[in-house]
Amino acid sequence: MRSGPAAALATARDLLRHHPLVDGHNDLPWAVRTRFGRDLGRVDLAAPVPQTHTDLPRLRRGGVGAQFWSVYVPGTLQGDAAVATTLEQIDLVHQMVHRHPDDLELALSADDVEHAFSRGRIASLLGAEGGHAIANSTGVLRMLHRLGVRYMTLTHNVNVPWADSATDDPVVGGLSAFGREVVGEMQRLGMLVDLSHVAATTARDVLQIAEAPVVFSHSGARAVCDHPRNVPDDLLRRLAANGGVCMVTFVPDFVSPRCRAWTLGLRAEMERRGLDPRDAGQRAATAAEYVADRPRPRAVLAEVADHVEHVRRVAGIDHVGIGGDYDGTDDVPDGLEDVACYPALIAELLDRGWSQDECVRLIGGNVLRVLREAEAGSRSSSARRGPSTASIADLDHT
Repeated sequence: MRSGPAAALATARDLLRHHPLVDGHNDLPWAVRTRFGRDLGRVDLAAPVPQTHTDLPRLRRGGVGAQFWSVYVPGTLQGDAAVATTLEQIDLVHQMVHRHPDDLELALSADDVEHAFSRGRIASLLGAEGGHAIANSTGVLRMLHRLGVRYMTLTHNVNVPWADSATDDPVVGGLSAFGREVVGEMQRLGMLVDLSHVAATTARDVLQIAEAPVVFSHSGARAVCDHPRNVPDDLLRRLAANGGVCMVTFVPDFVSPRCRAWTLGLRAEMERRGLDPRDAGQRAATAAEYVADRPRPRAVLAEVADHVEHVRRVAGIDHVGIGGDYDGTDDVPDGLEDVACYPALIAELLDRGWSQDECVRLIGGNVLRVLREAEAGSRSSSARRGPSTASIADLDHT
């Protein structure tokens, strides 16, 4: 029985006061780097920041209890440059936490998330986006874990030498032997394997060998919107068997078939003109002309809810979460304009008949379970194979 929008919104806000919402992906660190020169002295996150989707007041209004901050670096950076830039982004997140101790608290485990939430802090976890960040070195992977990274997306938009990306031409055919070694080492460490951005062949290879649950940190359902970044139903079913979670994203091109069709039309127009659709400058210039005759469609909150419901229907209520990708996209759906809007999504689901317990699993319960299972798998693996580099008890945030 529907309770009505106002009552549903009040219930959603109450749920978020008592249970941590764990969002799988936010690119604020890269936005700070590109817009403010990586200088937190130039931006006050404790006040409204109009250039971003994210600041502390809006995180509070949105009821965010834990955030995976992406320490993304572009795939154009390789080798030492990728590693160095990733380290700088990790440092930036540590600086954010250090500057705002009343609002943010570093989290290295599921227990840390719940402890921070109980103290009124937003638990801050780190996720590395793209295996190019480790420069083909498991030693670098282990050091990223020591610095607090708790998931790594195996690829970004381009292939790595050991895994194929969803948005690049296949080379490996999925996961290479070294890629299997990386996955094994991540699970030994207790680091979540993130399959957002990887090719379906790569995801299938990972799910065949994974001994602990994996995640899609910011993806949608392919059956709802046919985009290669979204997850096909067969993989959602295999994800459920693995115990993992698909965290539904808000990116309009992944959410809305109308937005996807518009973008494909823009790409076709660029190719007709002999331009490279991957060139951001050329794409922006062409889009400015293209939109004059073909207005860009707007994705809406209800379409995001459709993805959430599809993942639930195919994978089950224990295998769905939220990964907005705020500040990693130039557009967001109407009704989900920034990080203050999570209560509206929860209210939509409540109004569709979701129970409060089901919403609690969605907003964070499922991800915390996966974190705990990854941590338990790491301890079991360490007992069998010797000591790991598992977590450091204390990190210097200065």
